Amino acid sequence: MIVPRTASAVLETLAAGELVVEGRIAGASNATLLATAGDLRCVYKPVRGERPLWDFPDWTLARRELAAYALSEAVGWHVVPATAWREDGPAGEGMCQAWIESDPDDAPVDVVRPGHAPGGWRHVLDATDGAGQDVQLVHADTVALQRIAVFDVLANNADRKGGHLLTDAAGRVWAIDHGVTFATESKLRTVLWGWSGEPVPQPILDEVAGLAAVLGSAFDPVDRWLDDAERDRLRRRIQRFLARGVFPAPSGRWPAIPWPVF
Repeated sequence: MIVPRTASAVLETLAAGELVVEGRIAGASNATLLATAGDLRCVYKPVRGERPLWDFPDWTLARRELAAYALSEAVGWHVVPATAWREDGPAGEGMCQAWIESDPDDAPVDVVRPGHAPGGWRHVLDATDGAGQDVQLVHADTVALQRIAVFDVLANNADRKGGHLLTDAAGRVWAIDHGVTFATESKLRTVLWGWSGEPVPQPILDEVAGLAAVLGSAFDPVDRWLDDAERDRLRRRIQRFLARGVFPAPSGRWPAIPWPVF
């Protein structure tokens, strides 16, 4: 009989299990390594493999991944795979995140020809592909995806691509790749604009209100990975979101869609 592993056991394995790198994941802008920690497949992102960015402090991207996981757990949505800090590893300190085996035929975001979106999906924008054909960016209309859209608002996610949303074999949607989150300036870039301007469902508002109470003025699982200004801005974003009670719309002051979208 296989006994399910507890969340704490998964985190312990990610943090301290023998880490063996299998290879590099192609297409990632920073060093993103496929590995095993103990008997768990995982993604290992060493700090030394981070590419410096002009608008984020150097060597902080892995820590932002930890803050995103802690925020997901604090609000009770559990949309970010288990993520732990590694003090050591083949390429030094960094973060380890449980690998999600995704179903490529069940992606919650897609680019389709006009009129070919699945029933009930949300339209984001119209565009032209490399062959000059009209296409549309669309996404599923589900509560799970609404929660991730709100999560991105709270975390100030600057890079929510379609490829960062994974559906596992059980149909559960996971959100990954949160290295460029929690900036002090507004940077929300996402493919999940389909509910812009609409009221946020009350159950989700209640969950965010519960998060505000949990965070209070100090909450180490999130705060330990951020600086003082970033912690303060996180709490302000939460309060502003609760006061408005609607899904935000693009401001027009910065690019609203990440590129590429996948």
